[in-house]
Amino acid sequence: MLVIRLTRVGKKKQPTFRLVVQDKTRDPWGKSKDIVGNYNPRTTPKTVALKVDRIKYWMSMGAQPSPTVYNILVDQKVIAGEKVKASKGSATAGTKDAKVVEEKKK
Repeated sequence: MLVIRLTRVGKKKQPTFRLVVQDKTRDPWGKSKDIVGNYNPRTTPKTVALKVDRIKYWMSMGAQPSPTVYNILVDQKVIAGEKVKASKGSATAGTKDAKVVEEKKK
C-alpha cells in the first residue's frame, strides 16, 4: 500500500520536512517513489510547497495520506474535507488530568 507522509530533513534543531510517496512498510528515511512537496514549520507563516498534480495522481493510484499530511492538504485546499485528529496523545494524559481535578475537589 502506498502512503504520502512526511520525512524529516534539515539540520539539528532546524527541521524541515518533505512530503514523499512510499510503500507503507518502508523506512520513512529510505528511498521514496516521488517527492511531492516541502513543509517548513519554522517560518511565520508556515511554508508549504506542493506539487498538486503529482499528489492528485498518486492519490488516484491509491496512495493514502498520513493524518498530518491530510491536514496540510486540507489547509492548502488540495482536497476538501474536515481535518482529522493527527495524534493519539499520551496514554497517561487523561489520567493526570483526572487526578488534578480530583485533588482540587478535595
